[in-house]
Amino acid sequence: MTDSQLSHDTPGRIALGIEYDGSCFNGWQAQKSPTAVTVQETLEKVLSEVADHQVSLVCAGRTDAGVHATAQVVHFDSLNFRLDRAWTRGANSMLPSTIAIRWSKGMSNEFHARFSATARKYRYVIYNKPVKPAILSNLVTHHFRKLDVDLMHQAAQQLLGKNDFTSFRGAGCQANTPIRNIISLSVTRQRDFVIIEVEANAFLLHMVRNIVGVLFEIGEGIKPPDWAGEVLAYQDRKLAGVTALPDGLYLVNVSYPKEFDLPYSEPGPAFLV
Repeated sequence: MTDSQLSHDTPGRIALGIEYDGSCFNGWQAQKSPTAVTVQETLEKVLSEVADHQVSLVCAGRTDAGVHATAQVVHFDSLNFRLDRAWTRGANSMLPSTIAIRWSKGMSNEFHARFSATARKYRYVIYNKPVKPAILSNLVTHHFRKLDVDLMHQAAQQLLGKNDFTSFRGAGCQANTPIRNIISLSVTRQRDFVIIEVEANAFLLHMVRNIVGVLFEIGEGIKPPDWAGEVLAYQDRKLAGVTALPDGLYLVNVSYPKEFDLPYSEPGPAFLV
C-alpha cells in the first residue's frame, strides 16, 4: 500500500505491541488445520472487526507452539481511521484473556515489523526446585536438579558473536543460512528462578531451546563448560543436547532503529522482579 492510496485522515500502517500466553496456542503463525488455534488468527479476527475490513498481520518473530511473548511487535495496514484506544482497549475487550495489546502507534509505510527489526531478545525462565510448581506450570520450565548458574554463564559466553549454529538448529528449519549473530547471552538467578537471556539479530527454529538443552547438562555438572564451544564447532545437531520445553520461553524485546520511536515495554514476564 502506498501513501497515495491512503486518505488524509487514515493512519495507514499500524504497529502494535502484543503480549500472550503461548501455552494456549499452536504457535504464532496461522495454519491450514481448522483445529489449530494460533495467536495470529485470533488477533486478526478481532482486529478485522475493529478495522471493519480484513486485517493481515506481520510479526517480528514467529514463536512456536507453547512459547510466550511479552513484547511481540506486529504491523498491519488499516483502510479506516481508528483512535489508538480502539486498537488497544477496543480490541482487548474482544480478545481472550491470554492475549493483550499493550500499545498501538501509527507508522509510516517504511516500517516493517519483521524486516525493520535489528535484534530480538528471548528469556528462558527455569523454576529450579525439587518440587514442580502448580500455578506457574505452563509459564516456566521445571528443572528439579540444582543448576550451577556460574558454570552455565561461563559456558554461554562461548556462543557469542557471528557463528554457524547448525548444532542448535531444529529439524524443519526453513532459514536460508544457519549463520546468526548472538549479541549477548547471560545466565542469572532470581530466588528459585534461573533466567537465560539471549539477544541476536535473528534466531533459527528451536535455537534458544537447544542452547538451553546444552546449558542444562553443563549446569548439572554432566558436561564441562567448554562443551558449549565444542557443540558449536561440531555443526551437527545430533551431537548437541536435548531440546528444552517451550514452556519457559518468552520473546521479551524487539529492537528497531531509533527513528521509529516505538513505545518501550518492560521485558517481563510479570512474575519476575
